[in-house]
Amino acid sequence: MLLSVASCKKALDISPVDTIEQSQALLTSKDVEVALVGTYSALGSRNLYGGRPFLMADFLANTDAIQWFGTYEELTQTVNKSILKTNTFVNNIWADGYTAINDANNVISAISKVDAAKRNRVEGEAKFIRGSVYFDLVRLFAKAYNDGSPTVNLGVPIVLTPTTAVTGDSYVNRATVAAVYTQAIADLTEAETKLPATNGFYATKSAAAGMLARLYLQMGNYAAAGAAANRVITSGNYTLTPSFMGAFPVMGSAVGSNTTEDVFSIQVRTLTGFNGYNEFYGSSTYGGRGDAVISQTWINQTYNPADDRINAFYDDGDMFSSKFANQYGNVSIVRLAEMYLIRAECNARLAPAAPIGGQTPLQDLAVVRSRAGLTTTTATLADILAERKLELAFEGFALHDAKRTQTNIGSIPWNANNLVFPIPQIEIDANKNLVQNPGY
Repeated sequence: MLLSVASCKKALDISPVDTIEQSQALLTSKDVEVALVGTYSALGSRNLYGGRPFLMADFLANTDAIQWFGTYEELTQTVNKSILKTNTFVNNIWADGYTAINDANNVISAISKVDAAKRNRVEGEAKFIRGSVYFDLVRLFAKAYNDGSPTVNLGVPIVLTPTTAVTGDSYVNRATVAAVYTQAIADLTEAETKLPATNGFYATKSAAAGMLARLYLQMGNYAAAGAAANRVITSGNYTLTPSFMGAFPVMGSAVGSNTTEDVFSIQVRTLTGFNGYNEFYGSSTYGGRGDAVISQTWINQTYNPADDRINAFYDDGDMFSSKFANQYGNVSIVRLAEMYLIRAECNARLAPAAPIGGQTPLQDLAVVRSRAGLTTTTATLADILAERKLELAFEGFALHDAKRTQTNIGSIPWNANNLVFPIPQIEIDANKNLVQNPGY
């Protein structure tokens, strides 16, 4: 018995192998670089840039395009625009968002440990991730930038230092919408400055510019949005794929890869990563659940028969989007086609004497439409906004476009309370400084 007790005591003295003491975690450049890879992993969570937040935004914006046959009550609430503050999908988006932010904060806090030759790149990647996540969290969990006063409306908490333990400082308040946008702009602007033009499948200078273009467009800052989109287009690092479906992972292939127009994508492999779009938009034949069916009537009423994008759907008993028919396809976050449409819209709205990028709205719109086999004779603002719906369908843009253009969703006003996610009740229970959104 004595030998047994001694043996057990010795075993309990062994240091854990799956965790690292905080003070010993980030001591060398290699440590910080490994932590950065972990930050990308957090960003690619199914509850973050793996796809679910974009899918849920589309569900909130849906009126007649998506037919929901799933059994997940959380997504049924989303389709019905009746999300509960205990919705676990919403909870997970918040939690995984702040996990990615905290991981980025850890990297940034230890940036002095990184080799000088790598320091700018590593810091730029971490700030790209942090700025991007703050932008998407504030779009989902707060009123739109153009809904009332962004300097008064509550956004999400801003945390810029690593959280290593729960203390009094952990109970943060919600910053204003304007403050969150300002922080995201600061992070993304610095990221663009420090990132290289090419960086494998990691964040690049153009990835940061592309996210800034999207953010400024959401704010209604069209000069800045057009300029940022123009920087991506003129970088020379991206080209539209010859065919529309060439911009997306090949149906049924084992592993997807980036295309020539992917400015930034989340990498998915057979053992790592997750494609949250495929999970619900994909049929069971192609690795999905087949819960979100695309209405054939909507397809016929939306696309011109001559538009090649009408063929971006497949029949597997019901109609599904071919964009997401690969379980292991990379999740495209920023595509070059979006940048052309942003530049076109900004030039159309501003009508400057010299168009941004030296290209007229008609020229930019024609670039996108010609790939779909369509001719282009006019490029009014209405034409460009309609083109966004055709080109970017089911990629998470519909809700945010409706809000920034103040377009009602069916009979629901564009700024209705139920088109904003609730602050998770579990977070409010843990932090009494958090204030719930109106309507919840």
